[in-house]
Amino acid sequence: MVHPKKALVAAAALAGAATLVLAGCSSSSTPTSSASASASTHADPAAACKPGTPSTGPLKIATILPQTGSLAYLNPPAEAGYGLAVQDINAAGGVLGQPVQVGPITDSGASSDLSVSTASAAQIASSDAQVVLGAESSSVTLNFVDTITSKCKVQLSPANTATALSGYSSYYFRTAPPDTVQGSALGNLIVGDGVQKLGFLVFNDAYGTGLRDVVEDTVTKAGGSIVYGAKGKGQEFAPGQTTFSSEVSAVLAAKPDAIAILAFDETKSIVPELKAQGWDMSKVYMVDGNTADYSTTFAADTLTGAQGTIPGAQPDATFKQRLVDFYKTSANADLKDFSYAPESYDAIVLAALAADKGKGTDGPTIQANLAAVSGVNGGEKCADYASCLALLNSGKDIQYTGKAGIGPFNSENDPSSAFIGIYKFDATNVPVFQKSIQGSTN
Repeated sequence: MVHPKKALVAAAALAGAATLVLAGCSSSSTPTSSASASASTHADPAAACKPGTPSTGPLKIATILPQTGSLAYLNPPAEAGYGLAVQDINAAGGVLGQPVQVGPITDSGASSDLSVSTASAAQIASSDAQVVLGAESSSVTLNFVDTITSKCKVQLSPANTATALSGYSSYYFRTAPPDTVQGSALGNLIVGDGVQKLGFLVFNDAYGTGLRDVVEDTVTKAGGSIVYGAKGKGQEFAPGQTTFSSEVSAVLAAKPDAIAILAFDETKSIVPELKAQGWDMSKVYMVDGNTADYSTTFAADTLTGAQGTIPGAQPDATFKQRLVDFYKTSANADLKDFSYAPESYDAIVLAALAADKGKGTDGPTIQANLAAVSGVNGGEKCADYASCLALLNSGKDIQYTGKAGIGPFNSENDPSSAFIGIYKFDATNVPVFQKSIQGSTN
């Protein structure tokens, strides 16, 4: 098998020659000072970045996505998303008439070993890339975002959802909605299912506890109660924990009507323990960090009826097939998960359009124009790079509607609106899309 990292570089180069020259989530058991900071108290290192004479060299994009660690399953859809976007952009003539370049392509690793993302961020910071795609984990992003944005590079995450990242830096944007949207959607789903008493099994990090707080607020405002794992009770578990006998016994002793599992790979140990202690698995709720394909992990019928949420619109059949075909060609592998692929695609297209609008490929020019091409000032709607570029070249304002269905960036560089997908696990332990709910961050 061709290594995905090398394959995408090769694919970008090959596509360039053929077209007029052509990766919710977070976890940290011991938060760093960076990870524990909030946007309200954080001093933006990019505040010193000032627009200058725009650069007209090639747009260069670096990636820092989970090639290893608990979120590695999200790497293929992200690679397919950004790789296909680069192919489409370059097929339309590139940015400012030049093909987009990809690299360095680095590993964000896991939040349990932040040394991986620290090293990758240092490599990117010293590179000439102007845009950085990643990370998928919010805690991993909080570990290195200052390293990237202090160099006046624009960071675009396709999957970060922690509320601590809202407005964190003027040079940090995301195409996934903050957990205020997903948490509200999940809380309303739980309440709508008639749950009165909810228990949480949640890991202790920015993503887990932030999402828990929003779900808890939604449920309690609707008249429900949290019987285990509530905010301030100290009942969270450490990320990376592998045994859960005592936690499961404790939550079951509280006699909940349903249990929400807010975790990553820890879910693979939690689920068997819940099953062993007799819990009805149809009364389990999950989130984007663990609503995944467990068909080869658990025995058939383990998760039948359990539900989960994943931010983002469900990709249409045509876009899905294009992602599958691209990944098959570039990585010589089958793409089976599409989580955050649309968001990865849109992040790259938005960056390219911002460069086109500002007539420059440098970080400050892209940063200054991202909100505009997302439609914050209105403008004519367009759904793909080629049509949006044509409108920009004719002097018109645009609103790129994209693949993920997000609204224009708000004042905190979050999508102003977004879709949350609701999924239900079938008898093979695969989450099956049920419907989408649109929510607003404003």
